[in-house]
Amino acid sequence: MSLLEVRKVSRFFGGLAAVKDVSFSVNKGEIVGLIGPNGAGKTTLFNVINGFYAPSRGEVLFGGSRISGLKPHQICRQGMARTFQVVKPLQRMSVLDNVIASAFLRAKNRAEAVAIAEDTLRFTGLSGDRDMISRGLPLGKRKRLEIARALATQPELLLLDESFAGLNPAELDDSIDIISRIKEKGITIMIIEHHMKVIMSISDRIVVLSYGEKLAEGTPAEIGSNPQVIEAYLGEERA
Repeated sequence: MSLLEVRKVSRFFGGLAAVKDVSFSVNKGEIVGLIGPNGAGKTTLFNVINGFYAPSRGEVLFGGSRISGLKPHQICRQGMARTFQVVKPLQRMSVLDNVIASAFLRAKNRAEAVAIAEDTLRFTGLSGDRDMISRGLPLGKRKRLEIARALATQPELLLLDESFAGLNPAELDDSIDIISRIKEKGITIMIIEHHMKVIMSISDRIVVLSYGEKLAEGTPAEIGSNPQVIEAYLGEERA
């Protein structure tokens, strides 16, 4: 069953089509990768999906309801959360308080928000850093905090924008484990990622963008052997 449907979505900035006539769906329980060369329109598409931009054309449906034109906080309340490529925690607040702030989306009082936040920190392996001021965290843990903040809103669908960028091999393994456990909790995931080994290993399906348009869609095996995808990444001669 489709949880997210993107129907012929376009987003223009002046005369530039950053995204053009893109359609795909994400089913409940899937991990769907979104890949493409730099400038392909991936983050712009995420911004349309979660309400930072309204689509210039087309529509987005979540849980069968049209969400195009809603604000990000309204879409988040409906069950969609996202992380950002450039992590921006509440820098003067502790790790715990960062997650408490997100937990208040669902919590009825502070005690409930604290309970949600503490459970989320345990899940993401950040309990030992709960009292640290977030700006003092190394990059790997800031990335994990970004995921924890999104999870504290208790989403059905989690959009991850390059959550693996800049991580060392050990941090990559930890993050892959967290993503796998998020899926086991029944949360659907859509992820933008340039690390091809990661995206091929965790995705059920992959959507490929190039110059703002959908170039291909399929299983990791199908995408990995698609000549058009190889050409888009490596150039015609290498393909």
